[in-house]
Amino acid sequence: MIGNWRKRSQSTALSSGIVVDGQRKTTGGRSRTRLLMTMTVFFGLYAALTSRLVHLAVLEPEEGAGPQSRVTASRPDLVDRNGEVLATDIKTASLFAEPRRIVDADEAIEKLATVLPDINYEQTYNKLKSGAGFVWLRRQLTPAQQAEIMNLGIPGFGFRTEKRRFYPGGSTAAHIVGLVNVDNQGISGMEKYIDDQGLADLQASGLAIPRDLKPVALSIDLRVQHIVHDEITRALERYHAIAAGAVILNAKTGEVIAMASVPDFDPNNPFNAHEKDRLNRIAAGTYEMGSTIKSFTTAMALDSGKVDMNSTFDARRPITIGRQTIRDFHGKGRVLTLPEVFIYSSNIGSAREADVVGIDGHREFLHRMGLLDRVKTELPETARPSEPKTWKKVHSITISFGHGMSTTPLQTAVGAVALVNGGFLMNPTFLPRTEAEAMANATRVVHAQTSASMRYLYKLNATKGSGGSGARAAVPGYRVGGKTGTAEKVVNGRYSSDVRFNAFLAAFPMDDPQYVVLSIVDEPKPEKPGMAATSGLNAAPVVHNIIRRAAPLLGVQPDFRLEEEPLLVSSQ
Repeated sequence: MIGNWRKRSQSTALSSGIVVDGQRKTTGGRSRTRLLMTMTVFFGLYAALTSRLVHLAVLEPEEGAGPQSRVTASRPDLVDRNGEVLATDIKTASLFAEPRRIVDADEAIEKLATVLPDINYEQTYNKLKSGAGFVWLRRQLTPAQQAEIMNLGIPGFGFRTEKRRFYPGGSTAAHIVGLVNVDNQGISGMEKYIDDQGLADLQASGLAIPRDLKPVALSIDLRVQHIVHDEITRALERYHAIAAGAVILNAKTGEVIAMASVPDFDPNNPFNAHEKDRLNRIAAGTYEMGSTIKSFTTAMALDSGKVDMNSTFDARRPITIGRQTIRDFHGKGRVLTLPEVFIYSSNIGSAREADVVGIDGHREFLHRMGLLDRVKTELPETARPSEPKTWKKVHSITISFGHGMSTTPLQTAVGAVALVNGGFLMNPTFLPRTEAEAMANATRVVHAQTSASMRYLYKLNATKGSGGSGARAAVPGYRVGGKTGTAEKVVNGRYSSDVRFNAFLAAFPMDDPQYVVLSIVDEPKPEKPGMAATSGLNAAPVVHNIIRRAAPLLGVQPDFRLEEEPLLVSSQ
């Protein structure tokens, strides 16, 4: 019995053991199944969410669906060469509406008009009745406007914080710094330049993070920029002109230290920025530059090796070619030496200088000096010079004294840099550049001796008692030299003796020029009844005032020991 009981117990135990093990296996399988199902559902949801996000990322936003992220894209500060802020981002509020939540559009507009009286009723009404999810009503409000609109308590109205560009100097450097649009994207000037260098791509990708955007330094000196802007604004009023402008270039590096043109605009409120009289006449306007071009004609003749400082030119009689007769303004009626041709600004003498070189050589020289090709620089707004399609002798003669070709004042100043710095042409830049960097990309365009001769002629022309037309630009201690330019403008197809474009091209100090300054006065009137309105009476004084005020800031030390008459350089 005992044996039978043991057998039954073992059988029962074995039987029980099989049953328990089967239960464990069944339970474990169900748990794994549930886990797999849970993971499948989770990954399915994750995949769906990821797919939706990718779809939304590539989908074009519907009109009125809400503000795009680029609206609040940041921009780097623009600063001058000394770190003074020229442009920066500030936070501002913009007003939007959700038309689906607007109860009474008429009442909403009436209330809004108490704060924004210039609001367009019809346009705003159509927006509020559109049924869209989102519409802009007014971008970039002042804090006071935002507070007043909030106090109106209009349901369906809201605000979004955006970035707005602020220019502390106002119009002082407007043509250089440029503008941004309402979405904080550069549309002109150096603002547009930095967008084109990759900022726009960073903004579009959402990577324009403020803390990562280092300030962009420009070559200009805000102190000197203020002086230039102030002087040309005074000249505009003093000489009753339609426009005025000036530029200062570093003769060693080609850096633009200051440049301004008036009338201009305030980039903080650029409502009139696109008016045609607001263009930057220094870089974006082309003009017949008058007798300033005689600088290049004389340099060309000297550089050809066919004449020297002792050469003479017959200016006793006018030159007649075809239907044109070339005369001198207050001519001497005698044979002139090369320095006399320059300081008396003889049209006849300049024509004979050009004749020595020839038509092809003349054209080639002006292209070599960069006067007939579009200037290469960072500023987007630059004009293309013009010249005759086919040069004939009459063209060479008239171009020799500044008529018959048009170039920009900036290019004229750039060419003058090469004439006084030893003969090296360098593209102008609005970014800081060392002398070594400038020379690495500079091109020799005239011989060193030609440059030395031109420095002498410039100084001679601005020395009192020499009879030169640039005496009014002289500043005691700063050894200023230069050349006037009075060009008659074309009116109704003919040159008018009463409508002029005046310029003065200068450099200082002439023993070792550090800076080139060019001023323009467009259509000046006599300052007083009975006075003339030539460049020596208006453009030259502008340069005088600019140098007098700016030279100390630029670190040029006055030296009164060198206020003697210039010595004639050797022509050997």
